[in-house]
Amino acid sequence: MTGQAGRTAALVLDRASVAYGDVPVLEELHGTVYAGEAVALIGPNGAGKSTLIKAILGLVPTVRGRIEVLGVAPAHARRDVAYVPQADTLDPDFPVSVEQVVMMGRYRRIGWLRRPSAADRAQVAEALEQVGLSGRARDRFGTLSGGQRQRVLLARAISAQPRMLLLDEPFNGVDAVSQHSLLEAIAALKARGAAVVVSTHDLAIAHLACEEVCLLNRQQFGFGPTGTVLTPERLRATYGGRALELRGDRVIVTQT
Repeated sequence: MTGQAGRTAALVLDRASVAYGDVPVLEELHGTVYAGEAVALIGPNGAGKSTLIKAILGLVPTVRGRIEVLGVAPAHARRDVAYVPQADTLDPDFPVSVEQVVMMGRYRRIGWLRRPSAADRAQVAEALEQVGLSGRARDRFGTLSGGQRQRVLLARAISAQPRMLLLDEPFNGVDAVSQHSLLEAIAALKARGAAVVVSTHDLAIAHLACEEVCLLNRQQFGFGPTGTVLTPERLRATYGGRALELRGDRVIVTQT
C-alpha cells in the first residue's frame, strides 16, 4: 500500500479496536507509519501500549476496524516483523552465548534443523557490530549488564533483517552508552527502509528517534508528527491530568 508522495505504508491503523474476549482494551486507533519511519507509543502504565504491539504481531484480535502490517493482516506479516522484549524477560542464568542469542534471529530464515551458514554468521557479526558488542560474541549472555543484554536482543532482531521492528520499553534502565547504541541501531534500520514501533515513557527518545507519535490511554489522544503531537495539553489528557513539566523544548511527565 502506498500513501503520501508514493511512500509505502508499513503500518495502518484504520479505526482499529482491540479486545481480550469481551473486554475492550484499545478503541478507535487511526494512523499510518511509513517504511523508514518510527512511531513512539506513549502513555501511562496500563494504557495498552504492549497490547497494541501484540495486536501488530497478530497475537491479539482486532474486533473492529483494521490493522494492516506490511500490506497484509498482522498474522501473515510475522516473517518480516522482529520483536524486541525488555531484557529482563529472559533468564540471565540460561547457559547461552551472546552469539547464540543473536543467531536465534536467523532461524526463521534458515530453519531450526539446518546449520547456520557462513553468510548467517556474517549477518550475526554485523548485527553485533551495529550495537557495539562485536567483542562480546563468545561471552555468556547472563554476564552482561542490563543495557548490554538489551543491545544483544536488538542485535538478534537486526540479524533477522526485518521490514518492521517492534520494541517494548527498550530504554528502561539502560546506561547512556547502551542508549546511544540503541538509537544508532534504530536509525540504521530506518535508513534501510524498516519501520519501527517503540513503546516508551521517555519523551526525549520520541524526539530523538521517531517521526511520529501515538498517544495512548485505552483510546488515542493523538497520532502524528512528533513536534506537533507532543504538546502539554495532549499529554495532560493522555495522562489523566498528571503533573507535567517543560524543560526547554521537551515536555516531561513528572508523574506516571
